[in-house]
Amino acid sequence: MKMKSLVLAIVAGTALSGCATVMNGTNIDYMTETDPTGADIVFLNGLKCTSPCTLELKRGADTRVDISKPGYEPVYVLIQSRLAGSTFGNILAGGIIGGVVDGGNGASNTLAPRPLSVRLAPVGSGQKAMLLDKDGKDLMTVDEHNDKVREDVAKTIGAMSAGLSETE
Repeated sequence: MKMKSLVLAIVAGTALSGCATVMNGTNIDYMTETDPTGADIVFLNGLKCTSPCTLELKRGADTRVDISKPGYEPVYVLIQSRLAGSTFGNILAGGIIGGVVDGGNGASNTLAPRPLSVRLAPVGSGQKAMLLDKDGKDLMTVDEHNDKVREDVAKTIGAMSAGLSETE
């Protein structure tokens, strides 16, 4: 009887947990780099570091990163929590219950951009801070990125934190 209960508990535990939760967990290592290095990095949740750095963040939580360094224009980047590419495979393999669990706790999400790589703009240069790809090439300005995700991210971090006025 005890063996039957143990097997039932294992099967139930597996069925009620999502694949992404088991495989990925609900946190993610998030790397931030700046050009030049040595910038102060402050996340909306209060985590701080000096670039380059890696911190553990929640997969399912949008956030904002403020970046500053003397001699460079301060800038912020909105970080969006998005469904990862493996989400639909997880639903197929883990079923609806697994998909609901993973969706509810954010385990099926990833953060974008990831890693965060920013070229800072020198004070008074008239240049814009740039998001960089993994090879250090320009992707777009930070302002362009923020404008793309601002409305969505504002729903979770608030209008003011996302750079919207309360009247928008």
